[in-house]
Amino acid sequence: MNRYHVIPLASVLLLGQAQTPAPPDPAAASESVPQSNIRPQGETAPALRTYTLVHGSVKAIDYRLLKSSTRIRFQGTSLAPAAGGSAKLKAKEGSIVIKAKFTGLPDPGAFGPPCLTYVLWAVSPEGQVANLGELQVSRGKARFKTQEQLPAFALLVTAEPYYAVARPSDAVVLENTLEQDTRGHVDLVDARLDLMPQQEYQRDLTASATPPPDTHAPAALVQARQAVRIALGAGAGTYARNTLEQAQVYLRQAESAEGGEKAAIMTARSAIASAEQARFLAVQGLQAQARAQARAQEQKLAQARLEQIQLEAARAQAAREEAQRQTQAAARENQDLRARLVAELNGIMQTKATAQGLIVSMSGVLFRTGRATLLPAAREKLAKVAGILASHKGLRIQAEGFTDSTGSAEFNEKLSRERAEAAKDFLVSQGVPPEAISSVGYGPGHPVADNATEAGRQVNRRVELVLSGEGITPPQALSGSAPAPEGARP
Repeated sequence: MNRYHVIPLASVLLLGQAQTPAPPDPAAASESVPQSNIRPQGETAPALRTYTLVHGSVKAIDYRLLKSSTRIRFQGTSLAPAAGGSAKLKAKEGSIVIKAKFTGLPDPGAFGPPCLTYVLWAVSPEGQVANLGELQVSRGKARFKTQEQLPAFALLVTAEPYYAVARPSDAVVLENTLEQDTRGHVDLVDARLDLMPQQEYQRDLTASATPPPDTHAPAALVQARQAVRIALGAGAGTYARNTLEQAQVYLRQAESAEGGEKAAIMTARSAIASAEQARFLAVQGLQAQARAQARAQEQKLAQARLEQIQLEAARAQAAREEAQRQTQAAARENQDLRARLVAELNGIMQTKATAQGLIVSMSGVLFRTGRATLLPAAREKLAKVAGILASHKGLRIQAEGFTDSTGSAEFNEKLSRERAEAAKDFLVSQGVPPEAISSVGYGPGHPVADNATEAGRQVNRRVELVLSGEGITPPQALSGSAPAPEGARP
């Protein structure tokens, strides 16, 4: 705890917020201070660590092994190159006493309208920050004494809108560096601080009413007015109304100057602490609102995606049902067509439905003995069949010839092919499309009667027309069974 600069409780609660350090940057490490094993005689030198900040590198010292004291100096950044300083750090009762002095500090307002003062910060190796207090600057100079319990830290100075800020701004004007007698082992570490952009303070100030300038008001009162304005602009009226109202009460009390200037300054500092707490709560409220809005948007998008998925699923289901309806309708049409064809063809020749399709069987005396010439009776029946087949588009027709077992197998196979071709050619001559019909001969194979009798041999001498294709898909195909390959016999 700071024994020399008392900070109001509301502000202390906001100090030392842990920040997550970024991963080490090898490029930054290559430009850091080289390792050194030189140790002052009689004591163990503190270990030094280098951290990369927005404006360069700052060296954090591990004071856990410090037995007496050490010195560091402060170097101005590019924002305040003429600024400088030094500090003596001494171990005492588990804490580190810091005595520092600074020179060449410009007016804080040079870094933007929000800036009214300077704050000294301790930065731990883990990125934790602690507000050590406000620098009281006179003619660019300041002296400062405090005590810190962090075992390892770097020191830096930033320009701020008021003293009780909980997070260093990006206006870093001074960073500690090593002196000749600050020696020890240097560990290269890259830690990036979450600095507060000055533009955010400027935005919050712009969002609230600007009071007329008061050049005679104490610095603490000027800071209190600005702290309340920043809290208002940050949304504290919505997200931290009670804390903001307390800050405004303190500010009015300080403005009244009851109890003298000293009491007014103390009350103004209480107003600053309450205003910073209100600003902090407002930032948390805005962040929570943003997260809630993001979650709501995600839920909205998720709901939209779910509805789209459900719509696509419904469309897919409707498409499946329509396809099933069409399949069933086609099956009914096929059944009706098969039934009509069977009825029509049965009036001419024997017709039956099989796994291959419809089979029209031409048996009896069709050809002259041993020849493939159709007899007039067979031609008459085939002409009637052709009339029926020609009226049904999309049919596939295969004329299959068969013989009895009399004679050689070679002769019978040739004769069966020629008779099947004769039937095909006649059907084409009667209007059946030639591309819709083919022929094949099986010889004495696949008999349907006993070749040992004349009656059986007469039945086996036949031509069959196998009808398949569009409109007469067999029932087995509708139930998932594949139709028999072309040319195969049942």
